[in-house]
Amino acid sequence: MEGMVSTLPHERSRTHDVTNQPPPLAPYDASEDTALLEGLRREGAGWAEQDIRRLGRVAGSAEAQKWADLANRHEPELRTHDRYGNRVDEVDFHPSWHHLMRVAVTEGLAGAPWADESAGAHVARTAGGLVWGHTDAGHGCPTSMTYAAIPALRKEPELAKVYEPLLTGREYDPVLRVPTEKRGLLAGMGMTEKQGGSDVRTNTTSATPTAESGVYTLRGHKWFTSAPMCDVFLVLAQAPGGLSCFLVPRVLPDGGRNPFRIQRLKDKLGNRSNASSEPEFDGTVAWLVGPEGQGVKTIIEMVNCTRLDCVMMSATLMRKTLVEAGHHVRHRGAFGARLLDQPLMRNVLADLALESEAATTLTLRLAGAADRAVRGDSREAAFRRIATAVGKYWVTKRGPAFTAEALECLGGNGYVEDSGMPRHYREAPLLSIWEGSGNVNALDVLRALRRESGAAEALFGELALAEGADARLDAAVTRLEGQLTGASESGARRLVELMALTLQAALLVRHAPPAVADAFCATRLGGDWGHSFGTLPDAADLDAILLRALPERGQIPS
Repeated sequence: MEGMVSTLPHERSRTHDVTNQPPPLAPYDASEDTALLEGLRREGAGWAEQDIRRLGRVAGSAEAQKWADLANRHEPELRTHDRYGNRVDEVDFHPSWHHLMRVAVTEGLAGAPWADESAGAHVARTAGGLVWGHTDAGHGCPTSMTYAAIPALRKEPELAKVYEPLLTGREYDPVLRVPTEKRGLLAGMGMTEKQGGSDVRTNTTSATPTAESGVYTLRGHKWFTSAPMCDVFLVLAQAPGGLSCFLVPRVLPDGGRNPFRIQRLKDKLGNRSNASSEPEFDGTVAWLVGPEGQGVKTIIEMVNCTRLDCVMMSATLMRKTLVEAGHHVRHRGAFGARLLDQPLMRNVLADLALESEAATTLTLRLAGAADRAVRGDSREAAFRRIATAVGKYWVTKRGPAFTAEALECLGGNGYVEDSGMPRHYREAPLLSIWEGSGNVNALDVLRALRRESGAAEALFGELALAEGADARLDAAVTRLEGQLTGASESGARRLVELMALTLQAALLVRHAPPAVADAFCATRLGGDWGHSFGTLPDAADLDAILLRALPERGQIPS
């Protein structure tokens, strides 16, 4: 009617304008991490920097981030039988899983470093994991076990001669068939059983010798065997001579399926992209690796490698969630200013940045020790032995609290699956459980101190390199020396925590800028800290810490 105001739909005020929301993070460069790149060079793998940077751009691409999301939303499915009723025991994965695996294997994140004589090859692999882990953590399980299987397999040179070239290759071949007919292999391991868990000496799976030398048949049930789609497994079983290590292929040399009956896939809190299973052995053919009765001794080197990867994966989750939180608060406003410019948020983010840098620096130091140890450095081997267990205990313990705080930086947005933060939060606790819970690792540190004379000497030798640089660090070393006398099992966690913080502080004092080292020593060692993230003292140089950890960055062109 004449004189009335038009209220056509296109002229009404809109109710769904999107404002004050950050743009997508991807594409970004996951290798844009000063602490990582400095550690890479310092630990002898600077030659790999361009490859790490290239991989960082791939990891932060919108495509790779989408692969990670899809691989977790479309979980693996167990297929026990084919359409005709034949037992096949296969696991089907979303194509995104295979994309992630193909990049990881091609980039040398599985067994490749064992075939590379370059000094720093194992450091380069760890740095690659710190970068590629910005995608998905689940597929890091089979690559980690493949990497770790090589030193154990070398206990049986004839088997290593056959399988090592394929395990160290860079071709991803996911189809189950005769291992020697494939272009590349993946390895898993089967250690724990339902009645014992970490107490593997109580395993009941039996290994019966056959008429053929070195060949056995297994019978029993494993409780938590991840990545059942791998080609070969290192398995612990009770032989006549005691607990022993065996190589179990999924497909036998004649092309027949080795009995590997997957009873179910575990319904896990996190790590959803990766399949974890309960396989049953019944007449399963296996080859002895190492002497009978020496199973734990044979497989322990595998555990040392996978424990390093637990530290690396926790450090990666910290870095990834820090980057996500930093991106959000840089673009989100509240109370008249960017979140990043709010004093308390700056304190939280700077505190997280300290924790992330300490974890990354320790990870690369452990990788350097591993690299030099495998090349014959006995002192580095002793340091690696104790420091890896210390790092495994502490860094993986810090992961869940860290990811929770980073998630909180996003507020309600961080609690929504679309943000990816809930996936990272669910993933974090796994790394303190896998390869021995906190108690197991703390007791392992005590065992190293009591039984291996060079372990304590190597640790204190490392700490001595920072002597006199910071009074709080010197005082912590003195406290640590005092706690070693009469160390008890009930106090093992307290001891290992102090070891970890002192070691991280010593590394930062030597290698990080003063603002970072001072804030870490003041809080983690000097007691000038609260009981949560975001309680750095007023004297801390938040600007310097944040600029180092999260420099102003633009998106990478697609």
